[in-house]
Amino acid sequence: MGQKTSSSKRRDPHPARRQLLHVTYDFTGRTVLITGAGRGIGLAAARFFHSAGAVVWLVGRDGARLKEAADSLDGARFAEVDVTRTQEVDTVVSDVISDTGRIDILINNAGILRDRMIWNLADEDWDSVLAVHLGGPFRFIRASVPHFRRQGWGRVVNVTSYAGMHGNVGQTAYSAAKSGIIGLTKTVAKELVRFGVTVNAISPVAETRMITALPDEQRERLQDIIPAGYFAPAAEISWALAYLASDQAGYVTGTVLPVDGGMSI
Repeated sequence: MGQKTSSSKRRDPHPARRQLLHVTYDFTGRTVLITGAGRGIGLAAARFFHSAGAVVWLVGRDGARLKEAADSLDGARFAEVDVTRTQEVDTVVSDVISDTGRIDILINNAGILRDRMIWNLADEDWDSVLAVHLGGPFRFIRASVPHFRRQGWGRVVNVTSYAGMHGNVGQTAYSAAKSGIIGLTKTVAKELVRFGVTVNAISPVAETRMITALPDEQRERLQDIIPAGYFAPAAEISWALAYLASDQAGYVTGTVLPVDGGMSI
C-alpha cells in the first residue's frame, strides 16, 4: 500500500479549471457595495465585479488596505466604515447613491472572530461578533431598501457559514450570528420580493485568512470533512455571488447556497 498523503497537502485536483475563472457575467451599469472588502472573499468579489463592468464600492475598517485595493481597480471607490454604527452605514449608502445615482447589489461579507468556549466567552465578545456579522447586514439592508424599491430592482447576498447551520465548538457567538443571518435572509426575502429585490445567502468554504489562521491540526480536521478534499480559492466564491446578483437569478430568493465542496452534505 502507498503512503497516505496528509490532508494538509491536498490541493484542488483540477487546477487547470482555475483558468476558467474568467468573467462571463456583464454587470455594466450596476453599482455594487461590498463589506469586508479589504481581503479574502470580499476583495476577490470586488475584483470580479469590477472586471465584469460594475462600479464597485469597497467597504471595511482598514482604510489603508481598502485604498490599496481600490487603487488597483480603476474607477473603484472605497469607504472606511464601522458596520455596527448606523450613522456610518447610512452615510456610505447615501454617498454611493450620490456617486452613481443607484445601488444595485449589496454583498454583506464583513466579519470578525472572537472564538471562545462558552464558559470563557465575555459579554463584549458576544456583543461585538453579533454586532458585526448580524447587525452589519441589518443596517446595510435597511439603508438600501428605499433605493431598491425606487429602482424596482436589487440584489442582496449575505455571507453565512457552515457553523451557522451546524454549529462549531468554540464558536458560540460566530455560529449564533451566522445562524441569525439565515433567518434575516429568509425574512427579508419575503418582505422585498414584491419590489423586484432578491435576498439570498451563501455558505462558503475558502482559503481565507480565517482558515489559514487555524492551527494545523484543526485545519486538517476541517479539510478532512470536505468531500472535495481542499479549500477553494477565494476567487471561486465570486461565481456564486455573481449568479445570485445577476438578472438570471430573479426567481431565486430566500435561499442559502452552500459553496463548500460538499461539506454540508
